Amino acid sequence: MARSLSSILLKGFAGFPAARFTTLASGSFYQHGMRLSTTVPNDPDTHEDFRPTNKLESSDLSLKDIVEQDVKDNPVMIYMKGVPDLPRCGFSSLAVRVLNEYNVPLSARNILEDPELKNAVKTFSNWPTFPQIFIKGEFIGGSDIILNMHQTGELREKLKDIAANQEKPE
Repeated sequence: MARSLSSILLKGFAGFPAARFTTLASGSFYQHGMRLSTTVPNDPDTHEDFRPTNKLESSDLSLKDIVEQDVKDNPVMIYMKGVPDLPRCGFSSLAVRVLNEYNVPLSARNILEDPELKNAVKTFSNWPTFPQIFIKGEFIGGSDIILNMHQTGELREKLKDIAANQEKPE
């Protein structure tokens, strides 16, 4: 008994069936013996302030309008998997690293949070893959194009006035 107990402690609890990762159709799963949920129950006791909200749904703008406004209002806009501080894809990470070399303000939306936004961006740019980068309202492309522009010096020229505006003291 002592030997089996010590082997459990040394190997961790992963050997127990209840500790394995199991996905359920309801949005719940078990991991390390704990039931976790990816959905919020429709519980009348949950206060409205603590329920998740989708800011895009609560606005009167269509998704197309939101994408147009993002591209128009932000000198450098990137639609990516994840966020600049925590990219969820190598291509998105590469694009952020290249753009950060120029010290420009970077605006971003995480397309993983809203599949409808992802489709709206694809339709807007007529480009199927992500990340998608827009500079001064113009669709540039993805991480491969940004990297190539960086290597040839073309990206420095395109971002020169945006970077210069960042360096001016206010």
